[in-house]
Amino acid sequence: MQFFPIADWDDAYANADHIPGADAFIRSWPKDAAKFRKTLVKQGRAALDVAYGKGERNRLDLFYPETEPRGLAVFVHGGYWMRFDRTFWSHFAAGPLARGWVVAMPSYSLCPDVRIPAITKEVASAIEFAAREIKGPIRLAGHSAGGHLVARMVCKASPLKKSVQNRIEKTVSISPVSDLRPLCRLKINDVLKLTASEAEKESPALLEPLPGADVTCWVGAAERSEFVRQNLLLAAAWHGLGAHVTHVEESDRHHFDVIDGLQDADSGLTRSFAG
Repeated sequence: MQFFPIADWDDAYANADHIPGADAFIRSWPKDAAKFRKTLVKQGRAALDVAYGKGERNRLDLFYPETEPRGLAVFVHGGYWMRFDRTFWSHFAAGPLARGWVVAMPSYSLCPDVRIPAITKEVASAIEFAAREIKGPIRLAGHSAGGHLVARMVCKASPLKKSVQNRIEKTVSISPVSDLRPLCRLKINDVLKLTASEAEKESPALLEPLPGADVTCWVGAAERSEFVRQNLLLAAAWHGLGAHVTHVEESDRHHFDVIDGLQDADSGLTRSFAG
């Protein structure tokens, strides 16, 4: 991989501007998710809008497999910590469900109403709540900002209770921002309000992983070079700190379709997350 000087930091982290038909992806997600939820509700396999905290957006959905559950799989959505909610992503539970996992999808408060450290704590609260409801091992996956958030859960500085940490057997961080310091240079920081100190404390690539952490760092090879670099950075840093790390650059995938594999029980991404 060749690195070039970055003249425009905002452009370096702009995904939609460089993906043909980006708007079509964003429009299709909530429609596909709603159809998926409707089907699961009819089958009696969904618990929707479950409160895990006191905040307005402290809600999660639980989807249940047809077979005896293998454990809990949690998917944390992205959106630069300032967009979207769980209702955009329900259909991405299809792959893990088919492999026998209960899938939890939480929403969380967004910037600028809260800051990223508060979001980290909310996601931990959502996982702990779901872990009380569902027994067995826990697997985590997240995309983009969600990739950052699930990686934070398996840092030594994790906000999760030890009892929950000990149940996590796999984490898949998809297209993560693993070092938040560059975001301080972006215009979106007017919304994120990220300080240099917060960026350091919330960057998984600058923190140590939990002992024995098993982490897959997954990115689309056609993504913006900064996301490819951020993914590699997390993999390299944590490999050097003793984590079991798998690094994947999936060919012909960009930032918006790199998660499509989660809809297919037999895809490489689903096998990594829920195999």
